[in-house]
Amino acid sequence: MPGARRSSFRIEDPGRSPSATRRGPTVFAPGAPGGRLEVAAWHRERLDPDFAEERILWSRGYRHVAGIDEVGRGCLAGPVAAAAVILPPNWKPRGLRDSKLLKPEDRRRLDVEIRGRAIAWAIAFVGPELIDRINILQATLLASTLAAARLSIRPDALLLDAVSLPEVRVHQRVLVSADRLCASVAAASVIAKVARDRLMEQMDERYPGYDLARNKGYAAPEHRAGLAALGLCPIHRLSFAPCREREQMGLWDDAPADAADADSLGEQADEAGALEEVEPLD
Repeated sequence: MPGARRSSFRIEDPGRSPSATRRGPTVFAPGAPGGRLEVAAWHRERLDPDFAEERILWSRGYRHVAGIDEVGRGCLAGPVAAAAVILPPNWKPRGLRDSKLLKPEDRRRLDVEIRGRAIAWAIAFVGPELIDRINILQATLLASTLAAARLSIRPDALLLDAVSLPEVRVHQRVLVSADRLCASVAAASVIAKVARDRLMEQMDERYPGYDLARNKGYAAPEHRAGLAALGLCPIHRLSFAPCREREQMGLWDDAPADAADADSLGEQADEAGALEEVEPLD
């Protein structure tokens, strides 16, 4: 039509309120910061991941397909974590979903099953000092690259959620919301989330007052209140806006944040079996 402009935004439903149109449909997501997660219309029926993408790659000769996902990218404190998982063909644990859609007890159960049955799995952390130095996007890519490199079996192809890994010379397929579509990526999201949550619970004991055991480093009201009352602790990300203008008030006489993270990661590496040694990331 002459004079008409094509919009890059979604088509609005005149029967819906402006706020509902802006938000889009949501689902209950215990692991998301706000407790709800938006679901795009095109994958509203795909909340339960399957092996459709893995089967395409298997049919093309890629035998070991690894799913990779990250967690903790938007937190004010703690590391960003990434996991890589190669699942056996057509096996997935009951109830597997994107980790943000699962209750903590379901994530822990799935974590045990995935690590017990996976062909290979690995987890990598990049700590807050390095995040501040290279930015959160590059830190996320680094954690994902390290997770792929630490798999005990070299993957033939990778399935990734929204980002590619330029330093990894392996066939890659990038999908939007891959953690809700692909079983191997959903599995990676679960073990990354459980590992990072466990680490943040340990950090809460070391740095009390920020409620890290519950908010896992996200900008929850209790966390912001702790920042206002106590200032920063060694695992806060100084490059993130809520932390940028704060000062560390001398309450924490401790090792550097990345060293603390590496120590905890080393304990998980011993548990993994698939990882021989984990060194500090910077």
